[in-house]
Amino acid sequence: MLNMLITGANRGIGLAITELALKRGDKVFATCRDPSSAKDLIALQERYSDKCVILSLDVVDEISLRDAALDLQDYLDLLICNAGVQNGYGGMLGPENTMDAFRDVLMTNIASPFFTTRYFLPHLRKSKSGGKVAVISSLMGSQTHTASNAYAYRASKAGANNITLTLSHELHDEGIAVAAFHPGWVRTDMGGPNGDISAHESAASLLQRFDELTLTDTGAFINYNADRLPL
Repeated sequence: MLNMLITGANRGIGLAITELALKRGDKVFATCRDPSSAKDLIALQERYSDKCVILSLDVVDEISLRDAALDLQDYLDLLICNAGVQNGYGGMLGPENTMDAFRDVLMTNIASPFFTTRYFLPHLRKSKSGGKVAVISSLMGSQTHTASNAYAYRASKAGANNITLTLSHELHDEGIAVAAFHPGWVRTDMGGPNGDISAHESAASLLQRFDELTLTDTGAFINYNADRLPL
């Protein structure tokens, strides 16, 4: 049984990971910005009242991060930085490419994995099995992925991969493994209805990848099917 905390647990991949982790007996600290409106997450808490703890957390609000970390009295074996946003798939001249949109996407997808890890690092250090950090990234952030759209999102996931790599270097000597993961093209609100796999299929594979993660793989960019991906 693992103690894990997941950001953006109220929908999509985050909700699916939460549900599958609870089913197998893990304790999940499931976070989202507005728990009162997270109906599916509340339903899971009612089913797994002894294993599911819902926490209010805004990953781009440092006070919220600080307070959530102070409120959490338990250790963490696994921190899953899953919260993310997309502002659209248009080209350079697309109307969605505003300064405000870029700030929102870059802060959420790049800065939040860093700050979330920093604030919950004391809890990871208490893990008896060695803490792990999983950053949910995207193949769209790989420098080898050729495309000409979704500028903010692609840049943000490339940045998330770099944050992951840098964290892996700093935390290696503490025995904390850090890796980035591509969840696949998933049928969610963000991925759209034409994705290759469902959220539960992605979540099942990702949980297996998280279980397999060791210091040997720290800093890697890993596909949901276990393939290694180029940064």
